[in-house]
Amino acid sequence: MNNRKKTSACLSLLAALFITSCYDGYSSGDYKTFNYDLRGTWVLHEPDPHYDGYLEISYEWIIIWDFHKGQTPNRGDDEDRPFKDFTKDVALKGYSEEGKFFIEDRGMLQEGIPYTFWKAGKYQEIYFLSFTFGKNTITMRKEG
Repeated sequence: MNNRKKTSACLSLLAALFITSCYDGYSSGDYKTFNYDLRGTWVLHEPDPHYDGYLEISYEWIIIWDFHKGQTPNRGDDEDRPFKDFTKDVALKGYSEEGKFFIEDRGMLQEGIPYTFWKAGKYQEIYFLSFTFGKNTITMRKEG
């Protein structure tokens, strides 16, 4: 092999190493996101909801809008309030994995929140999410 071919091979190898090092973990499988079908705006799909709120889910963050303590019904149990322990109305880093939402709040990754996702509709697919908080199960529908 002549010097020109050796130099070209070394430069190609160095370029490949440089490019892969620029990904900073994204290609290593360590980077976690919300499943594609979960991304979007989710509103309550309840005939008579006790709570008012919605979710905005993006690639790597979630915003929990509303679901504030003042909404807990009289004689209700605040333990049943959706997303009660999370900071509201700000983007929180998170991801979905194995049927659970994992959300980082106040610098700590919180315990996974189990969810059920399904599609319905004959002519137009409608997406649903359901969560159970204490004795309260809520169903949400994807907007748009």
